[in-house]
Amino acid sequence: MSATTPAFDVKHKSRALTDGPHRAAARAYLKGIGYGDEDLAKPIIGVANTWIETMPCNFHLRALAKHVKDGIRAAGATPMELNTVAISDGITMGTSGMKTSLVSREVIADSIELVSRGHLFDAVIALSGCDKTIPGTVMALARLDLPSVMLYGGSIRPGHFHGRDVTIIDVFEAVGAHATGRMTDEELHELEGVASPGAGACGGQFTANTMAMAFEVLGISPAGSAMVPAEAKAKHEVAFEAGKLIVEILKKGLTARQVITKPALENAIGAVASSGGSTNAVLHLLAVANEAGVDLDIDDFDRISDSTPLLGDLSPGGTYNAVDLYAAGGVPLIVKRLDEMGKLHRDCITVTGQTIGDIADAAQETEGQRVVRPLSDPLKPNGGIAILRGNIAPEGCVVKLVGHERRYHQGPARVFDGEEAAMEAVLQSRIQPGDIVVIRNEGPAGGPGMREMLAVTAAINGAGLGEEVALLTDGRFSGATHGFMAGHVAPEAARGGPIAALQDGDTITIDVDNRKLDVDLSDEEIAARVAAYEAPVSPDATGVLRKYAQLVGSASEGAVTV
Repeated sequence: MSATTPAFDVKHKSRALTDGPHRAAARAYLKGIGYGDEDLAKPIIGVANTWIETMPCNFHLRALAKHVKDGIRAAGATPMELNTVAISDGITMGTSGMKTSLVSREVIADSIELVSRGHLFDAVIALSGCDKTIPGTVMALARLDLPSVMLYGGSIRPGHFHGRDVTIIDVFEAVGAHATGRMTDEELHELEGVASPGAGACGGQFTANTMAMAFEVLGISPAGSAMVPAEAKAKHEVAFEAGKLIVEILKKGLTARQVITKPALENAIGAVASSGGSTNAVLHLLAVANEAGVDLDIDDFDRISDSTPLLGDLSPGGTYNAVDLYAAGGVPLIVKRLDEMGKLHRDCITVTGQTIGDIADAAQETEGQRVVRPLSDPLKPNGGIAILRGNIAPEGCVVKLVGHERRYHQGPARVFDGEEAAMEAVLQSRIQPGDIVVIRNEGPAGGPGMREMLAVTAAINGAGLGEEVALLTDGRFSGATHGFMAGHVAPEAARGGPIAALQDGDTITIDVDNRKLDVDLSDEEIAARVAAYEAPVSPDATGVLRKYAQLVGSASEGAVTV
């Protein structure tokens, strides 16, 4: 640093809170709960925790935060921990409680922003676990544009059932198998007792691990941190080092928006595509881009995925889980593959101070690993996501291409207003081979809350119909979903989208190669049906869900509130 370049003021925010005679009352409050003069003279780092006792994904974050705070103190700053909400997608799945999941993403972002602004933190490190806590924390960091880090709590280890590794998706699919007589009561009970054996997020390349990978590749999480398992001793060391790192970032004055750029987001999309990640990444990366003021479009996902081979043999579409990816080389191995295929923007800066190209160069690949294929042996020539449009989805929809080989399906519509009606039809064996199950009024505003359809899709697979049935919805799919599914259909039914026009027996065509989602109806007939359609009255039209329904935008733009 030259003599003429001023050093970054590490108390650039908190000085206004703690310094001077006129701030005596504020200091008195803080001294009463244990902060001394020396603590208050140092920069103050917000430790935004999403710890909660309602799920395994975030259950261990209270203990992990202690190591983060120890690292902050060791590096010469003062940590102040705050907490926010979290909703378990897996536990609430298939209930009205799932309507709160995507809503919680906005509440998480809002609450971290509010506390950070209110208490004038100089920097923020956020701890995340379950699906919506991960993008919610990063959305807040992008808004605040402070020196920032997001630390992912890590994945659960696999369970063991009848001699094989299992994850929670095995339980969801077992429900369908049980309903059709393919699994006994005793087997189902035994499986549920072993499938989730501790703390940590779902083990496959579901939404949590997809977003953790995406944000490590984006550069807002430390390199090599995401895939360290939740209950590994090394996670405590990762947390301590992350605490030290946020202080170093503060000293440099490196802020979130300097990291979250268009090229960095494109790197993250490439990682999602090449790993077969969750379709929810489309919603969440669009939302983060919006908060960071970056011009990212839904078609960017299609462009990048179509030119990126699928290399990650990861559950639910593949064989391996997050702990296997960690053993194979972790997220840096994915970065290395992107670099090898010429798809990596190497100059993007990360919170460690390294470029993402540096991280690719330093990646260590375990000899003989098969979790991430070499470029010479891809699972598929294209990535795991496609964006389709047509007279059902003029603003677009998202199709997951992992875990099946189908790229075309034409069949009769089986239309349901809401997830419960569709689930009942599946469990009563009223869905036939060749059908296209349509679930509407589950969009961001219509749900409200854009529920995931894992319970339905897993039951379809468990009933043995996964290769013969397609599904489309204005709601979402879990990252654990596999099969031929089109989600995020936009505009949604509640906002006058053409999905509202569909009726039982209409012929629908899902054509990935031509990027089309169409119904065999004229524009005039669609318009007439939409005009005549009356959506069912939502039982959840009060309180926070009502506010959300009034404020939320289209899924094609990230379902952000405005």
